[in-house]
Amino acid sequence: MEQPQSQPYAQEATDPDARWLNAVLHTAFLALLCSSLVRYLTHDHGGDARTVALFVTFPLLHAAGRLLAPAPAPGTRPTVRHLVWLGAVTANWIVLLVQAPSATWCAMPLLFTGLHALPPRLAVPLVALLTALVVGSEIRVSHGTLNPNMVVAPPAIGAVATAVLVHLQRQSARRRLLIDDLVRTRRNLAATERRAGVLAERHRLSAEIHDTLAQGLTSQRMLLQAAERVWRTDPATAHDHLREATGITARNLTEARRLVQDLGPADLTDDTLPGALRALSERESRPGLAVEFRLDGTPGPLPDRVEATLLRIAQGALANVREHAAATRAALTLTCLDDRIALDIADNGRGFDPTARPAPVSGRGHGLPAMRIRARQAGGTLTVESTPGEGTVVTAITPLEFAP
Repeated sequence: MEQPQSQPYAQEATDPDARWLNAVLHTAFLALLCSSLVRYLTHDHGGDARTVALFVTFPLLHAAGRLLAPAPAPGTRPTVRHLVWLGAVTANWIVLLVQAPSATWCAMPLLFTGLHALPPRLAVPLVALLTALVVGSEIRVSHGTLNPNMVVAPPAIGAVATAVLVHLQRQSARRRLLIDDLVRTRRNLAATERRAGVLAERHRLSAEIHDTLAQGLTSQRMLLQAAERVWRTDPATAHDHLREATGITARNLTEARRLVQDLGPADLTDDTLPGALRALSERESRPGLAVEFRLDGTPGPLPDRVEATLLRIAQGALANVREHAAATRAALTLTCLDDRIALDIADNGRGFDPTARPAPVSGRGHGLPAMRIRARQAGGTLTVESTPGEGTVVTAITPLEFAP
């Protein structure tokens, strides 16, 4: 029950405009009240004790409202307690006005308090009531010819004050709606960007695992199956397959540790991209498949992301050559230009139709999409040229000025 009372004070403490407005209203109220009391004591027959008591009760009741019935927060409905307090203050002023017409202009702070704290459907009737009472009081104490300003000025002032403050109140309500929409939009945008970041990171992780651990495990399985087939008839060849599988296991373990650390290729830890591609071509060469590396141009210092991207693309392309192309020769060609670097992976295998949709195979088919995603993330492009029976060429081109 105490939280609604503390909200206006919290708003006043954090909003300089609210503090300024409240300070002006309270200062004006006290100044007009003191002026009315002085005039009553000096001009209205020395004053009456009951009327003076009303003058004293009036500011006490006004101050008590800040503690017991604070104004509602902007955009919220006034509480019953606040409405009761406002009615009590207004009734006190009406009784005081009947006994001391000098209290007429104390209606101004009440008018602004009602407009500031109440919705227009309640504030406008309150202004009309206060204005009518002010006009009636001015006419009651007037002498001689009626001054038209006594009848015209209070309604004009009340109408202007009502129009201005109601307009500001509605503008403030529209502004709050716009701010709420902006905050909600920013929150939704942040959530969307977070989901996009999570998906991008998942794609990156899946591509890293596919190009390293999955390809290594596939090679191990093929070598172990080959060793099993010739275990009895050709033990020497079987042992060669086992040693090669053991080497792949060691490299996979290094890759796994590297993935855990920073998701970078282990081959690039102590070597450049040309050296890593040359080592890759030597590892992938085996009986029935010769892989060679060619360097065209002199590579300068390359961004880490460009090196990692091209090496991963080469690994994925050679894995496809080994598993699907039935090729006998393949070539890695790294071409270094002034503003970009290109990597071609060509083979003399069976080829395929790049425009045809591949048949779905459980757990497979991740290679080319992953390579395209890698090239795009590095600011480059990846193209595939292939014809059934005439081999395949995969080309990745990455600009050197791209800043990841």
